[in-house]
Amino acid sequence: MDPVGDSISYGTMVCPCCQHAWFHRACVQEQALCAGIYCFQCPLCRDQDRFIPEILTLGIRTPVRRPRWEDDDAYASLLERHGRCDASECHFPHGREQAERAGPWELLLCSSCAAQGTHRHCSHLSDSTSTWECSACAGEGT
Repeated sequence: MDPVGDSISYGTMVCPCCQHAWFHRACVQEQALCAGIYCFQCPLCRDQDRFIPEILTLGIRTPVRRPRWEDDDAYASLLERHGRCDASECHFPHGREQAERAGPWELLLCSSCAAQGTHRHCSHLSDSTSTWECSACAGEGT
């Protein structure tokens, strides 16, 4: 957030690709360490193919690893499938968290958001119904 002058010095640099973005060297170095080689790019033009080789030439160390924000499985929950019936009244004898592979107790996820689910029987859906949309996506009363 500190101002960057309009002349190149050891402490400042211009994007070697777009020639429009000015950076503090320390800020670009921190971004490179955080993003790693696989996600590092110019913050302005988003070029990665030309940016990385040029920035390495300018002395910015870029580690060959995944980005820090992927460490410690911080986003692991995004890979999990929704697994519960969200109907106002769940009638499954084994509870909201359980489902069967087919039939009236199969759990259908919203075809738009996949963040809500229902057992076929709990939402009065036939066995031939293959898709379902939650009320938030379809609109109330549909």
